[in-house]
Amino acid sequence: MTFSWITKLGTASAALAMAGAMATSAVAQDDWPDSVTVGTASQGGTYFIYGAGWADLVQESLDITTATEATGGPVQNMALVNAGDLEFGMTTMGPGYDAWVGENEIAPGVEMRDVRALFPMYQTPFQIIALADSDIDSVEDLNGKTVGVGPRGGTPGTYFPRFLEQLGVDFEPQYGGASDLGSQLQDGLIDAFAFGAGVPIAAFSEVAAQRDVNIFAFTDDEIQTLLDENPSLAPFTIPGDTYDAVPEDQDTVAMWNFAIANKSIPESLGYEIMKVVLDNNDRMMEVHKASAETLPEHYDKNSFMFFHPGAVKYFQEKGYEIDEDLIPPEMK
Repeated sequence: MTFSWITKLGTASAALAMAGAMATSAVAQDDWPDSVTVGTASQGGTYFIYGAGWADLVQESLDITTATEATGGPVQNMALVNAGDLEFGMTTMGPGYDAWVGENEIAPGVEMRDVRALFPMYQTPFQIIALADSDIDSVEDLNGKTVGVGPRGGTPGTYFPRFLEQLGVDFEPQYGGASDLGSQLQDGLIDAFAFGAGVPIAAFSEVAAQRDVNIFAFTDDEIQTLLDENPSLAPFTIPGDTYDAVPEDQDTVAMWNFAIANKSIPESLGYEIMKVVLDNNDRMMEVHKASAETLPEHYDKNSFMFFHPGAVKYFQEKGYEIDEDLIPPEMK
C-alpha cells in the first residue's frame, strides 16, 4: 500500500534528548524494536494531531525512535497493524469490530485477530459543517447535495454514507482528507462536509476561522434511528462553545477510539506505553482537548478485541478486572 506522505516526528533539543535518554535508559529492553511507527489518519483530523502527540511522548519518555504515518484512518489502520506493516495505530470501535469479524472492506473475509487493544482514547462524535450562505443547516438539507465524508477507509468515510442512507438522504459522497475537504467547502466544490473526530475538529475550526458557517448534527428522531441501526454508537453531547459558531450544546452520536498494537509488540513495551499515556493525562491534554477522556477507567469501552498483554498488566495493577474473553491467547 502507498500513502501520500510520511511524517517523522521532530526531535527535541539535544539537551532534552540526552536528559530523556538518561532518565529512561533503565526502561528500554533488549527485545524492543529500534523504532516503531504509529498509523494516524489524514491531515486536519484529530487522529493526525493526537497520534503525533502520544507518539512524541513515547519517544521522549522511553528513548525509542517513534514516527507517525498518515493513513486512510481506522479501517486501514486495522489492516496495517494486523499485517505487521505498522507496529501501532488507532481505530474507532465500529471499524475495529468490522475488521475483527472479517468485514473490513480492505480485506473482506479476513478476521484481523493479530491486533491488540492498548488504551482508550476518546469518543468520536459525528458533525456536519456548511457555509452559512448555503442555507444548509440540517441533515434533511443534504438531499441532492455533494457532501465530503473524509477519506475512504476512515471512520466518517465508512459510516457517514451509511448513516445518511439510513436516514433516507440522497446525496453524492466526496472522499478526501480532512484539510482538503475543508478547502473544497470554502471553494464551493462541495456543499457540506460531514466528519467524525475528537472535538474540536481541526478542519472545522480552520474553516470557521475564515468563513461564516453552520455546524450541525442530528435531530432527536435521527439520533434514535441511528442508535437503533448501529449498535456501536452511543449518544453524545458536544459542549457549547466548542466552536465559536455554536454557543449551545449539540446532541449527536459517537464511537469510542482505542490505540492498537500488533500482537508481536513485547509485553514490556506495551506496558510502558500504557504508563506513559495514561499516567500523564496532563501531558496528553496539551496535545488535544479530546484527551480528557484518555483515562484508564474507560477500558471497558472495548468489548470484543483482545487486550495487549502490557495493557492487561497495566489495568490489573490499577485494580480493573479484564473479562476473560479479552485476555489474549498468548497469556493463557
